[in-house]
Amino acid sequence: MTTDYPQMVDVRFTLSGRAGDGAPLAIPVDHGYALYGAIARVLPWVHGSRSVGIHPILGQLAGGRRLHVTPRSVLALRVPAHLVPKVLPLAGQALDVDGCRLQVGVPMVYALRPAPRLRSRLVTIKGMLTPESFLDAARAQLAALGIQGQPVLVPRRTDRPLEPDGRGGRDPWVRRTLRVRDRTVVGYALDVVDLAPDDAIRLQAIGLGGRRRFGCGIFLPLRQQPA
Repeated sequence: MTTDYPQMVDVRFTLSGRAGDGAPLAIPVDHGYALYGAIARVLPWVHGSRSVGIHPILGQLAGGRRLHVTPRSVLALRVPAHLVPKVLPLAGQALDVDGCRLQVGVPMVYALRPAPRLRSRLVTIKGMLTPESFLDAARAQLAALGIQGQPVLVPRRTDRPLEPDGRGGRDPWVRRTLRVRDRTVVGYALDVVDLAPDDAIRLQAIGLGGRRRFGCGIFLPLRQQPA
């Protein structure tokens, strides 16, 4: 089958880091822009590239809008297959992510896999701040891509209290923010359901919304998402 987008793969590096006192390292939950900057300092060609997506680092919530790096945490980049050799120099590097030193280890390359339901932790669509306008815009983007799937907002877990400062809003959906320099960008966690295999691969390859270099609009099968 011919496509109008390159074959995309995920390159995942093992990741480790300890605080100065030997405790588990805690990075900001909102680390997308800082992680992009750290990677671009090692791989300058990433700066301004529209073909690279950088996955958010997954870990264990530590409170205070921090995230513990665990043995299961990885550094993952979604790139065209022909660019894999250009990201491999990250192996062995130490990345400074908002003052936290992360050691990058061994890489593995994974093909994208189809699934009928995909989730992105955060999708941002310019100007779409309400759930209704956001979903309308997501439907329009899916239609423009020729993807026949339904966008569904992710409900909040009622057993997970709000942060003390009230971040995340009080509506029933998972609403998240991304700090980019002196701006705060608002978006939502999003599922796309009822996907045919070809459409699932297409959505993972292209994504939705903007700011993929900062971890937005990158979709994964639900089983690969954090609890």
